Amino acid sequence: MSTPCTKTSAAAPRGRWRLSGLSLVVAAVCLLGIGVALYPQTASWFSAVQEGQLVAQYANDVKVIGPASRTQALKEAQAYNALLESGAEVKANERIPVDTGASLPSGFDYNQLLAANPYGLMGRLVIPAIKVDLPILHGTNDSTLTGGIGHLEGTSLPIGGVGTHAVLAGHRGLASATLFTNLDKVVNGDTFTIYVFGETLTYQVFDIKVVDPDQTKALNPVPGKDLVTLVTCTPIGINSQRILVTGERILPTPASAVAGAGKPPIGPGFPWWVLEIGGTILAASVYVWWSGRPVKPRRRHTQAPARPIARAVGLADA
Repeated sequence: MSTPCTKTSAAAPRGRWRLSGLSLVVAAVCLLGIGVALYPQTASWFSAVQEGQLVAQYANDVKVIGPASRTQALKEAQAYNALLESGAEVKANERIPVDTGASLPSGFDYNQLLAANPYGLMGRLVIPAIKVDLPILHGTNDSTLTGGIGHLEGTSLPIGGVGTHAVLAGHRGLASATLFTNLDKVVNGDTFTIYVFGETLTYQVFDIKVVDPDQTKALNPVPGKDLVTLVTCTPIGINSQRILVTGERILPTPASAVAGAGKPPIGPGFPWWVLEIGGTILAASVYVWWSGRPVKPRRRHTQAPARPIARAVGLADA
């Protein structure tokens, strides 16, 4: 008796690659999510690059104007400070302090004092403890504070001197820039340095406080002291109080600070976010391709029908 035979059918032809709409949506959502998550890091990196360019530009501009012009600019700033009798206050629901305008010196154009170039660059602020290296600009309007640290008009110009008290303000908690975001991490004993028209001024932090808007005395000049206060808002997003970080001048100026005058800005470092974005794009592309690939068909095994037994026996007897 013969046994049933098995036949193997030929494989069906492979299909074409097809774009999966669902996979495309999933990939787009993933890319959008990583874009939103990395936006602060990416925007902050580009802001740091621009800030570094301003710092480098300032160093070059101060060098170009020459020693005589630098000396004259410092003398004018000293005369301004000598005539200045003012303080500052921090009003409720404001991001920055404002000058009281008690007595501004006449005969001076504030925006032309310590003006290294037409763009309002005044100096450079370095805070090693929190890796801050930022340009100092005239005034504290919004356009100024998005690109650097602002000097509060109505307070002493940051050139040092007994009886002076300069106030430098910066934003905190911006998604697009770091600026003074980490100012709350500065502790007593830390130092910060101001480079202004060839001068190097280093201050050691001795007082850190969080104040309400009506506590204004901390920003007033103190006889016999050379002070600078760094101001930013807190809590982030609420801005109901102010962080005041006050430093007193160190003399002689530390050699390390003097040496830093000729160094390039710290810079933002390697843009690691590029690798994260690139990796996400690659992963999403592979996922979309894999989802639309043609599935290799399996070979179908069919069994030939068995011959009727009676017929098979009859054929055998014939």
